[in-house]
Amino acid sequence: MSIIANLGNIINEKNQSSELWQAQRQADRENTNAMQDAGIVQITSDPDAYLRYLNCQADNPSYSAGNVALVMVQDQDATIFGTKDRWKSLMRSVFPTEEKNGVKIYTRSSFGKGYVLTDVYDVRQTSGRDLKHTALQPDSKEMTEALKTLLNYSVVPLVSEESIPLPALYDPNQMKMAVNPKYNDAEAFAGIATEIAHVRFHAKGYNQNYSRDDYELDAQSVGYMICRRFGVPCEAPDVSNLAAFYDGFDPQDRRQALGQIQDMSQKIGGSIERAISPQTRTRNMNRTAR
Repeated sequence: MSIIANLGNIINEKNQSSELWQAQRQADRENTNAMQDAGIVQITSDPDAYLRYLNCQADNPSYSAGNVALVMVQDQDATIFGTKDRWKSLMRSVFPTEEKNGVKIYTRSSFGKGYVLTDVYDVRQTSGRDLKHTALQPDSKEMTEALKTLLNYSVVPLVSEESIPLPALYDPNQMKMAVNPKYNDAEAFAGIATEIAHVRFHAKGYNQNYSRDDYELDAQSVGYMICRRFGVPCEAPDVSNLAAFYDGFDPQDRRQALGQIQDMSQKIGGSIERAISPQTRTRNMNRTAR
């Protein structure tokens, strides 16, 4: 009888322990979700926070807007971050003294569907091989390939037009994009990147909600992040109307809007990266995280 009683106690203790673990896990997720929402709202309300977000997102293109917001809230000095596995793939490791100082983000679960909370670490918490930073140079083969790749993302006709006062300009009424060949490579790259974003957002007219004014901030943001990723000089977006732009958006809508510009800049940037360095690209460096 005592053995049976002991088994009963063991089972009860296990069930209680499991329930406590589940409750703690749920509480952690709720706290993280609240922190993420707060970060998203700050990014889309405060011009300085928005510009910092663009820099952080551009430097971490494979991570979602929600995860970048989480990192920004938890570590205001963060620049380039990653999981232990990601740093390992880049031949770096987390300092032993920093292993308990990671910040939480969501990553895909290794078992089944869904997401789990995972620690990530800023580059300053790691050591090892120097990170590679791509910087496109004027009149280089890489710049030519990058410009070709950018233009390949146009789903509307391209025309050469020296009379426009900009490196490039998308006309949503005629659904064509003009490119001024008189500008230098860096100016052309920055201008084309922004106008290609307009082209993609309009989607050949299928996006009936498109207007140039409504999508200008998003297009400038996409162009800016692509330029930053490849070391091309570019003016920061005009964020003077940021609060008005996101007025009436709930946190989920704001995150979705940021996710849209993250997705576009990641895809275009990834294509450029493959075009300019096909031999050096590795699976690990380009793995998509949430």
